[in-house]
Amino acid sequence: MDAVLFDFSGTLFRIESAESWLRAALDETGTALPDAELRETAAALEAAGALPGGAPPESVPEELAGVWARRDESARLHRAAFTGLSRRVPLPAPGLYDALYERHMSPDAWSPYPDARRVLRALRERGVGVGVVSNIGWDLRPVFRAHGVDGYVDAYALSYEHGVQKPDPRLFSAACRALGADPGRTLMVGDSREADGGAVALGCRVRFVEHLPVAHRPDALLPVLDLV
Repeated sequence: MDAVLFDFSGTLFRIESAESWLRAALDETGTALPDAELRETAAALEAAGALPGGAPPESVPEELAGVWARRDESARLHRAAFTGLSRRVPLPAPGLYDALYERHMSPDAWSPYPDARRVLRALRERGVGVGVVSNIGWDLRPVFRAHGVDGYVDAYALSYEHGVQKPDPRLFSAACRALGADPGRTLMVGDSREADGGAVALGCRVRFVEHLPVAHRPDALLPVLDLV
């Protein structure tokens, strides 16, 4: 293999819990909420699918369906989709909706999977190009920098920067071009068969991992080293 492409959320990193996310936004805005109500509200936000990188929405309201389908094509659409979902849940202060969105972009909101650093470092040592291909509406590079793994990534192909989202092969193609890699000698690693499986159309091999909490998935990325 000349290169390995990785998805971001659910593959290399995992977002914090909905409760932690809400608590951080409450602290940021100086808003108080009793613990029982906080837990109830966090559960409602999670059911609404309002946490990017978290559980998908149980249902998408008709007025958001169009935005939701294209949410990763631009920063504007991404914010509109997720703040639209969060506004389905009553919150004690109007500023919390934007605070929640801002919080999920903070490096503190993300944790790398336990084996991510080891795998990325090993690929760098073997001279294998590494790219990150993500459906996202904001710049995730600061997350990689804050967690000390940006030095192992050679290229980023982010949907909102290209105006196209996975499974469209054009996003994987952009990553391969940036790496100077032959798609036929490139491996795509992700957690979504629908989105990340789109790399097959380009000729890439694909390996899937499960989108589990960090503590429940200690070594799912390690087999990548055997494949390359």
